[in-house]
Amino acid sequence: MAFNKYSHDDIDNPPSSPESDAISLGALEISLLYDSNDNALHCTVVRARALKAMDSNGLSDPYVKLHLLPGASKANKLRTKTIHKTLNPEWNETLTYYGITSDDMVKKTLRLAVLDEDAFGYDFIGETRIPLKRLKALQTKHFNVYLEKQLPTEKDDDLLDNDRGRILLGLKYDSRKHALYVYVIRCVGLAACDANGYSDPYVKLYLKPDKDKKSKFKTAVKKKTLNPEYNEEFVYEIKHNELAKKTLEITVWDRDIGKTNDFVGGVQLGINSKGERLKHWFDTLKSTDQKFERWHTLSAELIPEV
Repeated sequence: MAFNKYSHDDIDNPPSSPESDAISLGALEISLLYDSNDNALHCTVVRARALKAMDSNGLSDPYVKLHLLPGASKANKLRTKTIHKTLNPEWNETLTYYGITSDDMVKKTLRLAVLDEDAFGYDFIGETRIPLKRLKALQTKHFNVYLEKQLPTEKDDDLLDNDRGRILLGLKYDSRKHALYVYVIRCVGLAACDANGYSDPYVKLYLKPDKDKKSKFKTAVKKKTLNPEYNEEFVYEIKHNELAKKTLEITVWDRDIGKTNDFVGGVQLGINSKGERLKHWFDTLKSTDQKFERWHTLSAELIPEV
């Protein structure tokens, strides 16, 4: 089988003596880069070689689907474009997962499945799985791997009870305007609330305690997505010494027409928070006029104030 090999030192070459049935599925060439500064995993799908033919014309219409395990399948799946009528597709396409923490890099595995697209769905060609702990931050690692048969779906492939998704928030206290700026940037991996496997998510903000409930804001609704982009800014005019007594409640909801909206998950930032949530709040109060962005895991345990 003709197969190009990188000259880089860090490449994983195909095994020297793979099983005969593994060879017949083909091979996949990819590169992965974890940017720890932006919490982003960049996955470049380069090409495949000698894929198994799935169509009657002796060819296939291949594409690659990426899935982070464990995790909610709908939210974690990315896919390349389809290359038609070939067994040697060239993609050179980079797909990015956002909100990937150093903890994820230890625990999660990237599954890459090569599929053949057809009018009625797809045929499975082969897959490979790469534990993210094999990567070093800020270093691109290349892989040449033979595809394997479909592995059985694991229990942790499904949505974990506590895995409601993540939200990227920015905070800044403006000392001249005496105001707290809250930036709702994006969510990733939200839990699916609708029958179509998606949600219509929006985000609510509430700075409490607030007797008059004038501090409630909400973003626009994003339709049919588990990875919404908002990039919205909200302003609370409040004195710095009063802010220390407040708690910022951020909740994500699924918009339903004609019935009660579904609660997806939430996070609270304040002096009674813990871990990353407390650090985010403390940094904002301590270093005024600086914007701090941080990913937070949404909790299903939070009971939002309506």
